[in-house]
Order: sequence, then structure tokens, then C-alpha cells
Amino acid sequence: MSFGHLQPLFPGESGVDQLVEIIKDDVAGCLEYNVDLVEELDRKQNASVALPMDTFKCHLIREPIGVVGLITPWNYPLLMATWKVAPALAAGCAAILKPSELASLTCLELGEICRELTPMLTRLHSLEAVPHKVMIAAAQNVKSVTLELGGKSPIVVFDDVDIDKVVEWMLFGCFWTNGQICSATSRLLVHESISEEFLEKLVKWAKTIKICDPLEEGCRLGPKVSAGQYEKVLKFVSTAKSEGATILCVGECPQPSLVMLLSELANDTHYGLGAAVISKDLERCERVSKGFEAGIVWINCSQPCFSQAPWGGKKHSGFGRVKKGRIYGFGSVSDPTSFLEGTSSIITSQEVVYEQDVCSLAKYDGKLKIRGMRTEDDWMDMK
Repeated sequence: MSFGHLQPLFPGESGVDQLVEIIKDDVAGCLEYNVDLVEELDRKQNASVALPMDTFKCHLIREPIGVVGLITPWNYPLLMATWKVAPALAAGCAAILKPSELASLTCLELGEICRELTPMLTRLHSLEAVPHKVMIAAAQNVKSVTLELGGKSPIVVFDDVDIDKVVEWMLFGCFWTNGQICSATSRLLVHESISEEFLEKLVKWAKTIKICDPLEEGCRLGPKVSAGQYEKVLKFVSTAKSEGATILCVGECPQPSLVMLLSELANDTHYGLGAAVISKDLERCERVSKGFEAGIVWINCSQPCFSQAPWGGKKHSGFGRVKKGRIYGFGSVSDPTSFLEGTSSIITSQEVVYEQDVCSLAKYDGKLKIRGMRTEDDWMDMK
């Protein structure tokens, strides 16, 4: 059985054909990228350092930092494992991978493949760990930690957009890969002058998402990862309703749920993983994007990611960055923010699907918050 058939057995993603393409492009692409970085690292060995005195010379030798412990979530189990294992191995480190107990099959298969290539590789089965326990354990041994802890990401929509295209981006950014995605732009802030039409189309499109067995052709929404997650989503909807929210779209799980709440600010959250802004006014987009308290900012798009760009969050979404640069093991004074912009005016998510072979619409795991707004200052919390 191929990776593409194994992955839908764990409900982070749906659609075998799409997953085969994701594995071929994203997973293989990540491995190939890190192979290229190895060659770059080799070229930088013994690199000279300019000194203010000619009587001294200096050069640098980079060495692996040692054993790297890697804990990955149940959504994107194979891709998340590749993101972390590939740079660790490329840097010459030993990697110990602890996948989620809810979605470990593809990671175990990855381990079997690595075992064939590296006979010394062994499996490690570990108890569930939480971030603060990891940090405490690391601090006691003076070890560095990088944490990516998910988020509650906003998407801000202004009144100068093509509503049909942006509704598509909204659904793509929120329900892609069953909605079980750390960076899902699940909090919508839409300009009040277009809010009525926008919400009408959003609800209509959400109800057309195909819900079925993830191995069935054309699947866009599969099951939840566990009974606990199922109950959690139902509780989110119930809590929102008890707090006065308007339920725009809800049904028996895994029916996508759309919940409307008022008085929402883009930065009004403990999290800071991703954020998106959509407008035809690129100067406005630039101003707004710089005000987000997030590690990844999308401009006129939502969710594209690349091995070449850093990935990570701010605030309770964690600290440190994965992907490019992790191979060198450098410490940094501050974490960079990635700005990814759709360059051909406002492209559709389907264009991204075709160009990047990413998975399409899927489910939602939380509350979609919507409010009318008038100006940038209305919603942006500039603390």
C-alpha cells in the first residue's frame, strides 16, 4: 500500500489522488531541498572570517548539534515528520521521531524505509508530551527547544475584492485538509459593506462540500481524527451558541460549521501563527500585514507554504522556526516573519491547487468568527 493510501486512514487529510501528488511534490520536494542544503553546508565548512588584524586568522567549522528529539502532530503526519527529520539528518544529527499515537502509520512506514537505507535506525515509542513539560525537561539539561503549537488565525477581507474568489479562499484556508490544520484562517473579519453578500455565498459554498469516505473519489471532507475531537467540535458550536453567537451553518459532524460572533480583533487572541489580508489595494495590504502579530502572513491568499521559507509562530503559538536554516543550528536574536503574497491580483485557491498540487476543501475544527468593520483601525489591535 502506498503512502497516499495510508495517509487517509488517519483523518488529517482526504483524497488518495491528491495525497499522492502532495507526497510526490511536498514531501519529496522537502527532501530534495535539504539535500541541496547539505551541499551548501559543505561549501561553508572552513569558511574564513574577516578580522581587523592581519596577524590573526579565523575560520569556522560547523558540527551537528547531536541527537534531536522530534514530536509531530496527527495532522499532516508524514509531511510534518519530513519537515523535521530531513534537516536534522542533513545536518548530520541523529533524529528520534515521536509521531502522534492517533496517526503514526505513515511515520512508521517512513521509519521502515529509513531502516533499509540506514541499518542503525531504531524506533522509539514514547508517552504523550505537552509543550511545557518538554520545555521544563529541556531547561534542566540546557537544551534548545523549537515549538510550533498551532493557532487561531484571522483572515481580513476588505470591500474592494472579488467576493466569489475570496469566498473560495476563505473556505480553502479554513476547511483545507479537513480543517485540521494548525494555521487554518478560521476567524473571518469582513468589511460590513459586503458582509451580507459574502456570508450568503460562504454558507452556500460550505454546504456543497462533499463529505464521504476519504478513499472515495472526489472526497473533500472526511472523518475527524478521534471521538475526542468530534466531541470537542460539537462543544465549540454549543458554547458559541450559548454565548449568543449566530449559527450560520451547522449539521451532524463532520458537516462544516460556520459561527458568527461580534467584537473581534485580528490580534485579539493568545495565538499568533498565521494571518491573512485580502484587498486589491497593495499599500493597504502592506500596512495591515505589518500590524499582524503572527509568524506567517498571507497577502491575497491563504495557506501556501514552501520548504524555502521559515515556518513558526509568535505568542502562544510557539517560538523558533522550522524549515530553511534549521540545518545550520544557528541561534537568532529574533524570529523572522514570512510574508507570502499572491502576485497576480487576487488568484483563486483552485489556481494554487493546480500549481502546487495541494489538497482541496475539507473540514473545520473550531469557531469561525465574523464581524462587520469600517476601517483598518476598527479591527486591528495595534498593541
